[in-house]
Amino acid sequence: MAKKSSRVLVGLICEKCSKQNYVTERNKVNTTAALKLTKYCNNCKVHTSHKERKKLD
Repeated sequence: MAKKSSRVLVGLICEKCSKQNYVTERNKVNTTAALKLTKYCNNCKVHTSHKERKKLD
């Protein structure tokens, strides 16, 4: 039997172009708020804000 984990996979989408660039995991017990990180976007060619999106493409 597999153990239930509190870590979930989330996608990070660019706030400028709305393209999903990264997939990461977060602990839903320790980090209750949605992730918002500054990452590099290949589409925009600049560092932009990326926000968490539950549904992975």
